[in-house]
Amino acid sequence: MNSEHFSPYRADGKLYGFVCVVTGATQPVGKAIVTELAAHGAACIYACSSTPDEPYAQLAAEVNKAYPNTKVIGYPYKITSEENTLGLIDDVLNSWGRLDVWVTSSGLLGPPSIAETSPSDLRKCFEANSMAPFFALKYAPPAMAKTTPKGSYPNAAPKDQAYGSIIVVGSVASTYGGCWGPCFTMSSHAALGVVRAGVSVLKGSGIRINCISPGQIDIGVDLKGFDMRGMSSQLPPSSLQGPEAQKAIVGLERAGLPQEVGRVAGFLASGFSSYITGANLVVDGGASVMNPLTVPI
Repeated sequence: MNSEHFSPYRADGKLYGFVCVVTGATQPVGKAIVTELAAHGAACIYACSSTPDEPYAQLAAEVNKAYPNTKVIGYPYKITSEENTLGLIDDVLNSWGRLDVWVTSSGLLGPPSIAETSPSDLRKCFEANSMAPFFALKYAPPAMAKTTPKGSYPNAAPKDQAYGSIIVVGSVASTYGGCWGPCFTMSSHAALGVVRAGVSVLKGSGIRINCISPGQIDIGVDLKGFDMRGMSSQLPPSSLQGPEAQKAIVGLERAGLPQEVGRVAGFLASGFSSYITGANLVVDGGASVMNPLTVPI
C-alpha cells in the first residue's frame, strides 16, 4: 500500500479513518476487538450481534469514554442471513462511503460428544462458525474496494485506493480434533477453509483475509450453569482446564485473555500485517505444540 492515508506509522493511529464491522461484539473476545480497533483510531465500528437485547449501549458508552472520536454503533443482525449481511453493508456504505475491516468473532461450541450431536446441531455450528466468514468473503470485498474523499466526521481520512482486511476468529479446533466436540472441530476447520480459499478469491483486490485461532481464553465463564450443549458460547470456559493442567500443557502456563486476542486482530487489521494473507495465527500460549488436547473432555 502506497497511500499516505494507510500507514501503520501514523501518529494519530494505525487504523485512522477506518470503518469496521465486528460480529459477536458484545461477547468478551468481540468486545476486546472493538476496544482495540478504537484504540488505534478507527472512525466507526459496527458492533454486531444476533439479538437486539444485547448491551450495545453499554459497550458503546464504555468504548467512547476511552476513545471519544470512535463512533460505536450497536447493530443487531442475524450473522447467518445473506439478506441481513447485505443490509448491513448497505447501511455502512450509505453512512460512511467506505468499509475497511470485517471481523467475524461469533461462533458456537456445539455438543461435547458425537452421541449428543444431532444433524440440527451440526447445521447450527456450520452456520455460526463458517457461514458468517463465507458471507464476509463474498460480500465485504466489493464494499472494501470503494474509495471515498475525506468525510466531515471525527477521525475521518480519505480512502484513495482499495484495501481491506477480513479477520475470522475461530479456534485451535480449526487445525486438529479433540479440543471440544465433533461439530465444533468440523465447523472450525470449515472456517479456516474459507480463509484459505479466500486468498485466491481476493487475488489482485488489495484485500487480505486471515484467521485467528484462540486456545484457552479466560472469558469469565465458569462451569456453574454452563450450557454443556454449548449452543450459546463461542469458546469453552477456561475452568474446564484448571491451573495445574494449564501449567502442564500450556507453554505460558495460563489461559489467555480476550484482549490478547484483540491485539492480534488489531495487528491483522492494520498495515503492519500488509504481507500476511491466508494465515492462521494460533493464540494459545504454545499449547498446540505441546499437547493437542488443550481442552480434555
